[in-house]
Amino acid sequence: MAREGERSERGGERGERGRGRRREGGDDREQSEIIDKLVAINRVAKVVKGGKNFAFAALVVVGDQKGRIGFGHGKAREVPEAIRKATEEAKKSMVRVPLREGRTLHHDTHGRWGAGKVIMRSAPAGTGVIAGGPMRAVFDVLGVRDVVAKSTGSSNPYNMVRATVDALKRQASPRQIASKRGLKVQDIIARRTDGSGNAEVA
Repeated sequence: MAREGERSERGGERGERGRGRRREGGDDREQSEIIDKLVAINRVAKVVKGGKNFAFAALVVVGDQKGRIGFGHGKAREVPEAIRKATEEAKKSMVRVPLREGRTLHHDTHGRWGAGKVIMRSAPAGTGVIAGGPMRAVFDVLGVRDVVAKSTGSSNPYNMVRATVDALKRQASPRQIASKRGLKVQDIIARRTDGSGNAEVA
């Protein structure tokens, strides 16, 4: 009887462990939806008494291509380890950005970080991503398919990425604006007109 009890207890432990593994598998599937892109990698040196210690610094952006974006940087003696650290930091700092029709921005905006300055404009379907360097990587992982963007400040990738994320954080959907002003969403959408004066659909 004692042995049967022990077996049942062991079986229960195994069942619990098995269920835990399945939950972990679900987390893995969520993580697999997040894509990452390496924006820049530099070799850095720390001057010490005996000479110089060389390491690598990586800048990575991550996103789910559905409106979530994050960036991070990491340093290590080897390139893969630096990229891993940067990716982990980026996943911890992800923010959600409202997108119009899931393809472009709701309105024109600008962002700034240090000497980095960027300008972004929403675009009609079929325009594509008109942006360069680090900004294109951010839009790719965010899921933006139509946008016109330009950097008017520093070309440092760290400042450009931070300025781009700063501009994206300024985005507000018609629903958010309506709730702040005490209006209806239809009133906000009616004010959004194209060049011909006809109201566009958000």
